[in-house]
Amino acid sequence: MPTGKVKWFDADKGFGFITGDDGGEVFLHASALPESTTTLRAGTKLDYSIADGRRGPQAMFVELAEPIPSVSRNLRRKPTEMVPIVEDLIRMLDASSNQLRRGRYPEHGHKLAQVLRAVANDFDA
Repeated sequence: MPTGKVKWFDADKGFGFITGDDGGEVFLHASALPESTTTLRAGTKLDYSIADGRRGPQAMFVELAEPIPSVSRNLRRKPTEMVPIVEDLIRMLDASSNQLRRGRYPEHGHKLAQVLRAVANDFDA
């Protein structure tokens, strides 16, 4: 299976080109991308098969050779920094549950929701 790097890819137009490790250029249509992939950045390493198209070689059955690095994963807090945040969140949730048992929503519900969203973003990254 040939390998190469994305020369350029335009998601709006739905195509781009791959520069093969052998130096050749191969057309890449969006339909050849894996299901979960909608766009590619220049320089992304790929494995692909080649078919002869009307205008030259065309990539088929493209696979990412290395995963695309996640920016959000690099920006999230370190696990040791999350410990006190999660412990505070547990205290806030415990206090809220007591108010909910009494038939009232917590007064600080908006702040609690913000903290929950922030923690969820760090866990989900």
